[in-house]
Amino acid sequence: MPESSPPPELPVRLLTDPEMIKACRLRDFALVFRMVKKHAGIYPSMIARRCDLTPSRVGEVMAAKRKLLHMDVVERISDGLRIPGHMLGLSSRTWESLPERSATDREPPSRPTESSASSSTPTRDVDDVLASVACTSPSASTVQALRSSIEDYWRRDDEHGGEALRPAVIGQLRYVENLLTQSRGDGVRHGLLGVAAELARLTGWTHFDSRQFSQARLYFGQALRFAKDIDDRQFMANVLACMSLQATYQDRPTDALALATAAQDHARSISGTPRVLSMLSMREAFAHATLGSRSGAHAAISEAHRQFERILDSDSDPSWVTYFNEYKLTVDTGIAHARLGEAEIAEPLIAQALHRESSTNQRGRAFHAFWLARTQLQQGKLEQACHTAVNALTPASAVTSKRVTGHLREFSVQLSPHRDEPAALAFDSQLRQVLPACVSGSPRP
Repeated sequence: MPESSPPPELPVRLLTDPEMIKACRLRDFALVFRMVKKHAGIYPSMIARRCDLTPSRVGEVMAAKRKLLHMDVVERISDGLRIPGHMLGLSSRTWESLPERSATDREPPSRPTESSASSSTPTRDVDDVLASVACTSPSASTVQALRSSIEDYWRRDDEHGGEALRPAVIGQLRYVENLLTQSRGDGVRHGLLGVAAELARLTGWTHFDSRQFSQARLYFGQALRFAKDIDDRQFMANVLACMSLQATYQDRPTDALALATAAQDHARSISGTPRVLSMLSMREAFAHATLGSRSGAHAAISEAHRQFERILDSDSDPSWVTYFNEYKLTVDTGIAHARLGEAEIAEPLIAQALHRESSTNQRGRAFHAFWLARTQLQQGKLEQACHTAVNALTPASAVTSKRVTGHLREFSVQLSPHRDEPAALAFDSQLRQVLPACVSGSPRP
């Protein structure tokens, strides 16, 4: 937003009004905007400026002619109007962690001086105007350039985590949505919808990796809608597989299994490639393992390997599944056995795959080293497990991934019965130095 100082808070009586609470929960922004105008004196032009919307768009929303559904818009409304994140189904916003000020401390924002109003770059309002009149004509090369940037995003996500990438990805998603309004050719529009689906899935993934599950689910839903518009059932299966994995993290194994099964149904309906079907079978195996179904997990693992053996060099795999190679099949097989508590089977598989892990995939190295340490601890190999876990700290500290730090925290808790052993003390000391946030608090689900 253009303002240099944060916007003032909404009156407490408005935020505690049952009608306002219900309107926020339903994301009925027509009512939210009307109540903000009536009870806080924030008129449509101010709402537009605070939330980075056009006045006409705000007017359409207040007249119930338009709805605001995109996640980034909901976040801008939360930040612009100072509506606490939980009221809109979001995680706590960054400004909510700031120290609360008393009513006497709150001063009206000062009018900007001429010097403070000037800037070396245009305001976002001006950028929007310039973008709206730009002579853009999306073409096949535009789609290809966007796909290349997505590949780069995924590479950097592996190397550094997705937290810092998310604003850029969301910005590019908004850009593609704008291009869709200008596209005339069916072929280019089809390509842009595919790109939008991939960007929405990537955004959902970055939220999932940060354990912001509600936001992840919303973006995954958006990705499904884009893919459905072009009837890309293989990509829909991919998104459902992501949602299945998230459900295992939320301790909802029944949902995870239903989503994995639906993903396979979509892929099989169009004769999906063996690599896609192999990856989806591994997602099913994870779900069965989380449920504690040994027979179901073993059957799904066998199917994953059977499908993988059918892969041919001539297969036209979608780009998003090429990561699922023999190494990935091996490590996922090990993790599935580890989830079942079959540590003796899991350990050599994970160790073999970890040895072949790319040095640039920092999150993968940390994640798989955790699973290896866990299987070693399950077998009573305390010193070996702690040594493996210490080796996981370097790649874990190189990425911003709450999934990874959450797993390390779980391992730290699992070490509790051995807390006085030298190996456990050495790991705990290293953990406190490298990732102190993992030491405090209990593991998340």
